[in-house]
This record gives sequence, C-alpha cells and structure tokens, in this order.
Amino acid sequence: MEILHISAECYPVAKVGGLGDVVGALPKYQHQLGNFAKVVVPAYRNKYYHTHEFDVVHQAGMWLGHDWYHFNVLKERSNELGFDLYLVDIPGLLDTPGVYGYPNDTERFLAFQIAVLDWINEWQHQPDVIHCHDHHTGLIPFLLSYGYKYERLKKIPTALTIHNAQYQGQFGWDKLYLIPSFDLWKSGLLDWGGAINPLASAIKCAWRVTTVSPGYLEELFSNANGLESLISHEKAKMVGILNGIDTLVWDPATDHMLTLNYDLDTIKEGKQENKQQLCERFGLDVSLPLISFIGRLVGDKGADLLPEIIGRSLHELPGEVNFLVLGSGDPHIEWSLQQTRSLVSYGFNVHIGYDESLSHQIYAGSDYLLMPSRVEPCGLNQMYALRYGTIPMVRSTGGLKDTVIDFGDKDGVGIRFNQASVWDVCYSVKRALELYNDAAHLEEVRLRGMNIDHSWDSSAQRYLDMYSSMK
Repeated sequence: MEILHISAECYPVAKVGGLGDVVGALPKYQHQLGNFAKVVVPAYRNKYYHTHEFDVVHQAGMWLGHDWYHFNVLKERSNELGFDLYLVDIPGLLDTPGVYGYPNDTERFLAFQIAVLDWINEWQHQPDVIHCHDHHTGLIPFLLSYGYKYERLKKIPTALTIHNAQYQGQFGWDKLYLIPSFDLWKSGLLDWGGAINPLASAIKCAWRVTTVSPGYLEELFSNANGLESLISHEKAKMVGILNGIDTLVWDPATDHMLTLNYDLDTIKEGKQENKQQLCERFGLDVSLPLISFIGRLVGDKGADLLPEIIGRSLHELPGEVNFLVLGSGDPHIEWSLQQTRSLVSYGFNVHIGYDESLSHQIYAGSDYLLMPSRVEPCGLNQMYALRYGTIPMVRSTGGLKDTVIDFGDKDGVGIRFNQASVWDVCYSVKRALELYNDAAHLEEVRLRGMNIDHSWDSSAQRYLDMYSSMK
C-alpha cells in the first residue's frame, strides 16, 4: 500500500507539538509493516533544511488567486527517517524560519495544498491513500472530490486525523478566489459558521476521520470548538486511534541526550544520575522530589495555572518539593513564571524556550511530569514520561485518561485529578510527596510504567486496517 501523509509538521524536520511527533513516527512504522509511506511537508528555512541534501523531483508554477508562484518539490537524499520525505518549496510563502504565526498563514497553507495536489496530478500512478493531518491540509479532501483540475484523482481514498479540533483554520469568504475552480454548488461543504472552515470541510469530505485517542473522540461530541453537531452527524466514519511513541527515539537505554543511560535493571542509578545533573544545572535540591512541566505555555495545557500552583505548593510544603518548567508560548504566562522565579528563593526554576535535548534530560531526571491540561487530544509527554520511569500527574481528559491509571487503583502508573484547577493540582502534589516518601511503592509504580508498551506497532496496524476498509 502506498500512503501519502501531508502535514505542516514532521519531526525532526519541523516540530511545534505532538503533530510533528506523530507524522515523524507513524509512516516509519507503516513502512516497517511492509508498506510504502511518504511524507510531504513545507520547505521551511530551518536547521533541517540547511543541514540536509535534497534532489529536485518536480518543478512547476501555480496560481494562488491572482498571483503566480513557482514551486519545487524536493526529496531528501539519505532516507534517514525511514520513509521518503518530500519538501514543498514555494519562495515568498513557505520559505519562513518558523511553522506558524505569520499574517499570511491562510495563503501559505492554501498554496502548500494546491502545490501538493498539482504535483500528484502529474504522477503516472496514484497513491492508495492520501492521509491529511489537521486543518493545514483540510481542503485536500474537498478539492480531490470537487476541484475541476483534479478530476482524475477523485477516487483516491482520503483520511483525516484531527490532532486538535480547537484550531480549524477558518477564513472569510472574501478569499474564496484563492481556491482552485470547483463546482460552486458544493460550496456548502466548505462552510461552517459563515466562514470557510478547512477542518470542518475535511470532516465532511474525507472518507474516514480519526482522532488521536478514543477518549478525545468522545469529548469532541460535546467540546469541539463549535463543531459538535458536525462531528455527531459524521460519527459513523469516525474512529479514535491512540497515538504511539517512537520507542527507538525515546529509549532511556540508548538515548544519547542523557547523562547516563539506564533500563529496568538500572533505573535507580540512572534516574539519580540524570536528576543530579539536572538539579545542579538549575540550582535545585536533588534530595527532594522533582515535578516538571514540559510543553507549550498556553491555556489549553493549563500552563496559566503553573505560577499559582508552584507558589502555593512551595508555601504549603516549604523545603519539601522542587518544580522545573520548560516551554514557551503566551508572553504573559512566560512573564508570570519568570516573576514567580524571582519571588521564591528555593525550589523552582524555569527555562523559557524549546530545547529538545533538555526535554529528554528532564524526562529522565524528574520524578513526576505535571500535565494539568484543559484539552489534551492524546498527549505524548505522559507516554515519554512512563518510558523513562517518570510518574505522570495528569488531568482526567482525552488521551491522558486513556493512558494513565491512578496509582491508587489496580495497575496504577500515575496520579490523576479531575479539575484543571490550582486546588486540585496542589492536592495531587501532596499525593506525589506521599508516594515519593514510600520508596518501595514508588519503585513499583515506576517499573510498572516503564513496562507498558506504547510503541506505534499496534496503532500503525489499526491505521492500515482502516485504509483497507476504505476501498
């Protein structure tokens, strides 16, 4: 089976969040199962672009409304990722250092989708499946079905994976002219709430729709940022498939970013050595439990709660617990965390920014990973934490609920709480401290978490089974 994944992110090419991790791993596992998986992403001008070699496999031009753009399709030479990687280079639109956050993002990702379809339209064969990821590729199922110049491609099965329904890519009807010609009687398939909504259109037009966990699919029926009725209407073609993690990249026994590698037999020594290095770097007491947060500093992740959680916990438990935060995002949350750091004399530090190597060190050196998310479609961080013997502290939502059982229950591997509130999290911090002081129980919970198989093997096969059902 030939599968073409189209996405705005793919680790290590370009990553902002979990979308990048998924698109960087799922195709590799599908390839290992005997399929021909390919990935297409924009050619951002980032470190990956400048440090790898590419062959130009296609050159053409395209209209975006009234503007003409030249574009190239580049193929990465080494195949180091375990699948064929293609970058779409559109000078003047996609040649940005970052992925998102530009005033012309609508035009950038529209052009990306048009270029990809124009390229596929020139192939001598057709892929068996086109798999679109999030709203940045959401117009592809519609254009394949109703775009005049893609008539020969309309029978290619399409799948959409919703990684986060909070982001839908809406834009006004005044930009309709940017979309290649299509049957205007089908305009309603683009519309949701009076705007052109790429995510809604993809839900309507894709042959199958997946979410990144069963729990998240259930939540979308009541909390999908305005798409609840649409998701209920299309539920017959929707399925929740839990994400996996790349266990070759995320393996404490071989991870070159760690101070000391470890496995199930050497976890005590390994985590202690990594914790020692981490605490020395950030001025924390290595004898105390270390609770860390890794992620985007935004409201969806509950990051706005962190300053008060940290301040209250250090006040109520003086000299008993440490906190460490790694992330970037909302400037106000960044400022609040830095203010908190300046106001407390012990027990907390923060690193504003994205640092892949440091994140691996934190997973290895922390005792707990805090995820007070308001929305968490799947969550990969808790799976990374379990893999590294770090106990996740999570809100019972989405994929967190699917993957973390409270340590107070049978086969428990983490700490769960119900509300994204300061009070509920602070209570969980006290539970974490109690568990930390029970060394035998702590080790039991850690080892149980490390033994869980969260690899992509079974999930990749579920996607393949879904593709087969689409024919």
